Amino acid sequence: MSIESNMNITKLPLGFKASGINCGVRRYRPDLALVYSETPCVAAGVFTLNECKAAPVTYCQSIVPSSTVRAIVTNSGQANAATGPEGIENNLRMAVGVAKELGCAPNQVLTASTGVIGQQLAIEKIVYAFPELVRRSTPDADLFSLAILTTDLVPKTASKDVTLSSGKIRITGVCKGSGMIHPNMATMLGYIFTDVTLSAEMAQRYLKRAVDVSFNRISVDGDCSTNDTVFLLANGQSNIGIQNSSDEEIFFQGLVDVSQALAKKIAIDGEGATKLIEVTMTGAPSQQIADKATRGITVSPLIKTAIHGEDPNWGRILARVGAEGVPSAAIEKMVLRVQGQLLFENGRPTTFDRAHVRELLKANVVKIEIELNSGDFKSTAWGCDLSEKYVEINTEYTT
Repeated sequence: MSIESNMNITKLPLGFKASGINCGVRRYRPDLALVYSETPCVAAGVFTLNECKAAPVTYCQSIVPSSTVRAIVTNSGQANAATGPEGIENNLRMAVGVAKELGCAPNQVLTASTGVIGQQLAIEKIVYAFPELVRRSTPDADLFSLAILTTDLVPKTASKDVTLSSGKIRITGVCKGSGMIHPNMATMLGYIFTDVTLSAEMAQRYLKRAVDVSFNRISVDGDCSTNDTVFLLANGQSNIGIQNSSDEEIFFQGLVDVSQALAKKIAIDGEGATKLIEVTMTGAPSQQIADKATRGITVSPLIKTAIHGEDPNWGRILARVGAEGVPSAAIEKMVLRVQGQLLFENGRPTTFDRAHVRELLKANVVKIEIELNSGDFKSTAWGCDLSEKYVEINTEYTT
């Protein structure tokens, strides 16, 4: 079935509830979010590779994979990164406070934070709000999706019903991210919930593979955050499990579909962005070359500004392909298309109508297609253009 996304009501899978409220950290919109399952969940996580990790990241890494998680609590406005022992203690107070309200152990509560690095959590405001946070929970994800935002312009949700051999299950995802996006599993947080029955090993394996072809294929500004995290929670409330290889393939594809839908929403909502950039490379001599080159194109300031200015400067793309290590022999056989228009082939530029291509670049989605004719590997990555608004947002972020 098709992906439901950013609807008025985004329903969670069976047995999950969520909420979002304002606890007083931010001046407007919700800033404290909770999602929990009525029964223990299998939980998996993929985390930032930044060596400067926020307190909630190191805490959650010590817990997942797990088979007993009940909840995830998230605060926005303060990242709880570079906050020392006090940050670690405040993070634990979040877990303990939610556990008390839900009647579970603190290590059954995962935590996440997003916002300004170096600020201590307004922990008294946060903890004081937990009873109301639990009391306002509902079976949909909409207030939760609002409460995790920072510089995002819109909430980001996606949901898909998947039919397995024993029946139908649901996969619902929520994420936030707009700037400091260049995941290496920006400030990117992703949450995926399902009512299928999984083992902890299966959940971790599926999540890692799905992240590699979704959240790890996007870039806004090339900066890897201290807080990047993607969670997968499966509570088994549908009483439906993975029975065979066909079920496994169908479930995993549903997980990828939801993950990629969310990842693309982060890219198009990049700070100051006006266009989504989709880069596809086929015929590459190795997967490593394909992945590195497509991501490199999405992060290039020269390419991002050219696309913002609707300038068909294909030379910038060619230069980045070479800079990312694509062999010269492959470049000699390379075919480059932008918005479906052939611009470069067999080592030389083609004749094309520049004015026509400029018109095509006015679209909200810009597609760059590269065929190397040098192998069987392919890759797709997503990014966004770079505008004056990005500079404005990031020069005023803490003021």
